Amino acid sequence: MAGLGTWSLTRVVLIVLLLPGSLAECGHISLSDSIVRLGDPVTASCVIGQNCNHLDPESEILWKLESELQPGGRQQRLPDGTRVSTITLPHLNHTQARLSCCILWGNSLQILDQVELQAGYPPPTPYNLSCLMNLTTNSFICQWEPGPDPHLPTNFTLKSFKSRGKCQTQEEPIQECVPEARQSHCSIQRKHLLLYQSLVVWVQAENALGTSLSPQMCFHPIDLVKLEPPTLGTLDPSPEGAPAQPDCLCFHWESWKPSLYMEQKCELRYQPQLGEASWALVTPLPSRTLHHKLCGLLPATAYTLQMRCTRWPLPGHWSDWSPSLELKTTERAPIVRLDTWWRQRQLDPRTVNVQLFWKPMPLEEDSGRIQGYLVSWRPSGQVGAVQLCNTTELNCTFHLPLEAWEVALVAYNTGGNSHPTSVVFMESRGPPLARLHAVARDPHSIWVGWDSPSSQPQAYVIEWGLGPPSPSGSNKTWRMEHNGNITGTLLQENIKPFELYEITVTPLYQDTMGPSQHIYAYSQEKAPSHAPELHLKHIGKTWAELEWVPEAPELGKSPLTHYTIFWTKAQKQSFSTVLNASSWNFVLRGLEPASLYHVHLMATSRGGATNNTGLTLMTLALDESELHILLGLFALLLLLISLCGAAWLCCSPSRKNHLWPSVPDPARSSLSAWVPTIMAEETFQLPSLRDPSMPPIAKITVLEEEEKKPGPWESSDNSGTCGVPTLVQAYVLQGGPREASTQPQPQSSTNDQVLYGQVLESPTSPGPGHYLRCDSTQPLLGGLTPSPKSYENLWFQTSPLGAPVSPSPSQEDDCIFGPLLDFPLLQGLRIHGVEGMGGF
Repeated sequence: MAGLGTWSLTRVVLIVLLLPGSLAECGHISLSDSIVRLGDPVTASCVIGQNCNHLDPESEILWKLESELQPGGRQQRLPDGTRVSTITLPHLNHTQARLSCCILWGNSLQILDQVELQAGYPPPTPYNLSCLMNLTTNSFICQWEPGPDPHLPTNFTLKSFKSRGKCQTQEEPIQECVPEARQSHCSIQRKHLLLYQSLVVWVQAENALGTSLSPQMCFHPIDLVKLEPPTLGTLDPSPEGAPAQPDCLCFHWESWKPSLYMEQKCELRYQPQLGEASWALVTPLPSRTLHHKLCGLLPATAYTLQMRCTRWPLPGHWSDWSPSLELKTTERAPIVRLDTWWRQRQLDPRTVNVQLFWKPMPLEEDSGRIQGYLVSWRPSGQVGAVQLCNTTELNCTFHLPLEAWEVALVAYNTGGNSHPTSVVFMESRGPPLARLHAVARDPHSIWVGWDSPSSQPQAYVIEWGLGPPSPSGSNKTWRMEHNGNITGTLLQENIKPFELYEITVTPLYQDTMGPSQHIYAYSQEKAPSHAPELHLKHIGKTWAELEWVPEAPELGKSPLTHYTIFWTKAQKQSFSTVLNASSWNFVLRGLEPASLYHVHLMATSRGGATNNTGLTLMTLALDESELHILLGLFALLLLLISLCGAAWLCCSPSRKNHLWPSVPDPARSSLSAWVPTIMAEETFQLPSLRDPSMPPIAKITVLEEEEKKPGPWESSDNSGTCGVPTLVQAYVLQGGPREASTQPQPQSSTNDQVLYGQVLESPTSPGPGHYLRCDSTQPLLGGLTPSPKSYENLWFQTSPLGAPVSPSPSQEDDCIFGPLLDFPLLQGLRIHGVEGMGGF
């Protein structure tokens, strides 16, 4: 929309140039007020004169505030032909905005006139007015805080006048001072002032909405003088003077020359150059001394110092802080306690070699830096001391006469020496420790404990270092425990895992010491290094006796807890057993003769388990006599099993018949004593028995009488069957096919048909018995023999062609009945209980 307004204004200019009438002269905006308080209403009128007759008289006058159309304009036509549009903006929320009067010209909106609107607040009251008299620039400077922004151009003016007494009367005004734009300070030249005459000063703020005045200040200009800061310097130490103290700094300063005749007081601030340390303030410092000694500082530490001054006791302003001065304190002598320990070795009858160790223990938080150590010895009868060592290490080796028993040890730096420590080489005449023990707490620490001796020691010295195979005494670590009541301590310095350490504890008494005792311990224990080797002592066919030599206890390792012996057969069958740690032999039992076994022993301790290399052995084989005995026993066992099986089969008829069925021998047995089998649920369809060529009988079955229903295989059609008694005695006949073949056929014992003959009789029927003959395709136990045996029927015959001839059935029936006596095999058979058989 702002672009549209600019384009419309450009088009208005073009119209002014081309048209006889000018749009710029057609409209004019008049305002109730162009600068209002922010949020107040504004009323504006736009008047279109008579000379704008080329405009459409019916066109509407529109209003725009910045780029937004404003509704609510009231249109009015005056009698003289002018048109007026009036609009009221209820709330002007813009600090600066353009209000435009517009009219439609063709299809575009043309601007007839524009005015600038401004909104803000009256000027706030300036505050924090302060003034000072700068003697360096010889001017009176005042500054203030202007307050919140009123959003309107505001002018500030520093006003003042001279006065008498308590500034109740105004005498002579002083030239006003207007600061530069957006500045809040102003200066009055010294020539307009009298330093000892009262002066009234205030600040006036003015803008389009009003004026405000700051509170007035009444003072003498000399009371507001601000001095220049002093200049700090270093004091050179005098050669005759005492050495500088390690916690003190000495310095001096020079005051500003124009203030030499003014009474002043000064302040000092200092800061150590250690990280983010804060400033410390020292006040007041008298200005006439011009030097000062600052103590209570850290030794060997650099400090930054600054200083400022003001008039005293008259009022005035503090000067700025002076340029910084950097000084460093000297070192103090070390404040430490030196714990000492030694080892002695006699070289010859008059000389002893001493290896002295020490450890500095700071007594204060800042005990001073140590540059080196001095070891000295004062021979008896001499005034001066003999220096033995000057080193930066924590140990020293030197030679002494055998009668020397004391040396002095001090720590030193540039600040001096520490208090000397007397090292007395005591003899070992005190009571020893009752018991010493050690255990690893973790891979990097070992707890060593002891039982207190009979007399209470004053301190203990604990030494530890790598055990064998490391050289004795190399890289030893030690410390002193000054509490004689303790019974143990935790060693954490220079402890590595899986290492063997030798730990030595020595009690110290008033004038002597006890004998040293040592113990070996692992920081983190390993498994045993190796297990004992197995040896075969004796071996048999089913056993083997093993033995081994127990290993000697290892330094620093816990003893063995148990052994485990494993033996494995060649077929990967494994066995094991656990033995006590005191065992040294074992007998393997239950082995197999002539078998190969692999045996190994595992030794176990608290740190783990280790296997030995193992042993391979073979048991003895059985001799010939033992082998014969075993084979005889095995054969006897097989025979016994066979006999039991045969007896079981013979005594069980159900299983015997499955293997060989019981077939009666008609030639060698009495049929009268043979009890027929009862077939309770069989009803037979009997064929005709009137066949002269009856096949031989292979089986005779006697059935007792009982009521029986027709079987499922019986046909309901009676055309092919005869009315026979229900209960019969049957003879099963074995023969050839039912009908004789008309062609010659080779004799076969497996494919011939079998004919059955049945003897039918009822025990209660009065008539003679009958027999019948039927055909069947069911084979018997075997085929027909080509010639009769001695027990077969004498009339056993076949057809001339070699095959049995089947009987010719009657036209009327398939079964032919006749007397039982006609059956050849029954000629010698007597059946008891049958009266109708006659003499049969």
